[in-house]
Amino acid sequence: MQFRHPSDKDDVLRTKKDAFKIPEGVIYLDGNSLGVLPKNVPARLAEVVEQEWGMSLIKSWNEHSWFDLPLRVGNRIGRLIGAPEGSVVACDSTSVNVFKVLAAALSLRADRKVILSDNGNFPTDLYVASGLAELLDKGHELRVVAPEEVEAAITEDVAVVMLTQVDYRTGRLHDMAALTEKAHQAGALAIWDLAHSAGAIPVDLKGAKADFAIGCGYKYLNGGPGAPAFLYVAEVHQDNVTSPVTGWMGHEAPFAFDLDYRAVHGVNRMTVGTPAILSLSSLYAALDVFEDVDMADIRKKSISLSELFIKKVEEKCPQLTLASPRDPETRGSQVSFRFEEGYAAMQALIARGVIGDFRAPDVMRFGFTPLYLSHQDVVDAVAILADILETGSWDRPEYKSRAKVT
Repeated sequence: MQFRHPSDKDDVLRTKKDAFKIPEGVIYLDGNSLGVLPKNVPARLAEVVEQEWGMSLIKSWNEHSWFDLPLRVGNRIGRLIGAPEGSVVACDSTSVNVFKVLAAALSLRADRKVILSDNGNFPTDLYVASGLAELLDKGHELRVVAPEEVEAAITEDVAVVMLTQVDYRTGRLHDMAALTEKAHQAGALAIWDLAHSAGAIPVDLKGAKADFAIGCGYKYLNGGPGAPAFLYVAEVHQDNVTSPVTGWMGHEAPFAFDLDYRAVHGVNRMTVGTPAILSLSSLYAALDVFEDVDMADIRKKSISLSELFIKKVEEKCPQLTLASPRDPETRGSQVSFRFEEGYAAMQALIARGVIGDFRAPDVMRFGFTPLYLSHQDVVDAVAILADILETGSWDRPEYKSRAKVT
């Protein structure tokens, strides 16, 4: 194997790229939005469809352990986010899980009414919090501050601190352990959204003493579009909370068909309806690639890739302004640059085979997935970006026409 960029020669993760199906001629810098298809997933999904569903039919709930799949997937994810076995379950969507864990957390702090978040949080989390406060109709307030003001805003009237660990727009990284400790000192609980963390950076939920967490399966975990999300409940809370949506999968004896609801012990009480077996099977198979991977190696390479990207962009693309934190220790596995015509420039870049994405009003966002990106990919991507900016080839009507998804 030839290595054009010297850093690729010593890359301990370089063979992992072979586990993914990446179109020829594409440099994919959008794994923070939708992960690449792992090559083992189609065969596994075909097996589930043709053999399990097709041949075993309803017997598969027992014969192929479909019933336990949410917890089995959760345990695999748990290993990547510092969560003990039996504390993570894969189910529903991220937004639904935000609703469930936030309602559960508020029930544990019934005497307090403030939900604290920041304006770098993913908007849907804020929408869910606002909607839940309105639904509860008990005087709850969603208090939103700037990310750097969160610590000072954790006062004794706060019930729950609800934050996204890695800012979806800039990649800014919150200090989970420090902010969780501050929340606990003030008598509040901490909920962490790991949508841009799980599979990308080392996370230690137990070590940080986080109370709850949620995240999605389709970004760095490569579970596919619409892959099930996951949620975490610290062991200390598991038997003290109940999902606000009390469905039969969270019942202690779902096939007794009792008319009264009794929550099962453990994190499974946060499940609701029949699990999405095909999607869960895809996600379970996609997680195979992490089995022999150390998250410390992923983080080391992520920083190396992103530092190289920033260096090259600032050398060759003076039209762009760094929007992400410069210190890699305070940044997740993505880099964002501001450019007034960022949407058009990103469309021109995609047309040249370098895929990132755009976040309004002017952010060009680039994700770095160490499992399938090389340092040479970074060098090549920046060369194409520089050419687009230098020639002004982004300045075309077709690149300025906004699509539904940016």
